[in-house]
Amino acid sequence: MMTTNLDAVLSDIRACRACAGVLPHTPRPVVRVFSETRLLICGQAPGRRVHESGLPFTDPSGDRLRDWMGLDYETFYAARRIGVAAQAFCYPGTAPRGGDYPPPKRCADLWRPQLLEALPQMELTLLVGGYAQAWALGRRAKPSMTETVRAWRDYAPDLLPLPHPSWRNTGWLRKNPWFDDEVVPYLRKRVRSILMAPVRICA
Repeated sequence: MMTTNLDAVLSDIRACRACAGVLPHTPRPVVRVFSETRLLICGQAPGRRVHESGLPFTDPSGDRLRDWMGLDYETFYAARRIGVAAQAFCYPGTAPRGGDYPPPKRCADLWRPQLLEALPQMELTLLVGGYAQAWALGRRAKPSMTETVRAWRDYAPDLLPLPHPSWRNTGWLRKNPWFDDEVVPYLRKRVRSILMAPVRICA
């Protein structure tokens, strides 16, 4: 029953055209989750390259994220225990001054509760960037993304806030070496644990 419910939700998401006429291009929802998913990556929204490929994190941000997780490209996409569902499923377009527009709030409001309800066996959600952290944590989020990530122990073991792996955050990573020293080793340990755990059979 759970699989059927998830299939129905995913079908509805992929057929969604709620932002048609609002986005500067035809909506193309990108989401990748499975009934086996135990680790959910929640980022901001697909970028231009992902909009074109239809596969999440097929860009330099994905390379950095996989490095943080201790996974190579093949393992990342072969592991059905890993899912990707951003705050918004469609590329929001490029802002005039560079960078992408923020994820439209309507997307998370419309689809996120349904999707999470169809994934009851989640063990860990990676909250990648400030938008994902604000939505998931609400008042539990700290005043800034940096403070939220620094307080990662407050949200463990089911949630882990991360900075966005964009090249734009390279300077942030240099200024905050504690992230590589503390958070990345914890993340890699959790990823290994989730991927290597025995399969659970649901009644």
